Amino acid sequence: QVQLVESGGGLVQPGGSLRLSCAASGSIFSINAMGWYRQAPGKERELVARITSGGRTNYADSVKGRFTISRDNAKNIVYLQMNSLKPEDTAVYYCNALVSTTLYGGGMPYWGKGTLVTVSS
Repeated sequence: QVQLVESGGGLVQPGGSLRLSCAASGSIFSINAMGWYRQAPGKERELVARITSGGRTNYADSVKGRFTISRDNAKNIVYLQMNSLKPEDTAVYYCNALVSTTLYGGGMPYWGKGTLVTVSS
């Protein structure tokens, strides 16, 4: 009943920028937090950035100063602005959301299917 759809991935040269978007839809009462994870070939999935409904943010050390996460609570959309991209940023980026579908229910994690970001010359 809850779907997360990512967009904005693609091929970009080192030093370039991309903006990822993730739209949540379905039976949503509230979203407590949204975030972005990534998984590079042969590596474990890692947290890139997250943001709570109150605006608290957290970033991986490797992206601090280059990436910015933001959220449109009214539209249930989370963005990831990625600047000064490096080849090591190449990965499949996954959207994650902690969603409550009822007033009294606790949050449950949902995942998007991912969008590929390739940083290469």
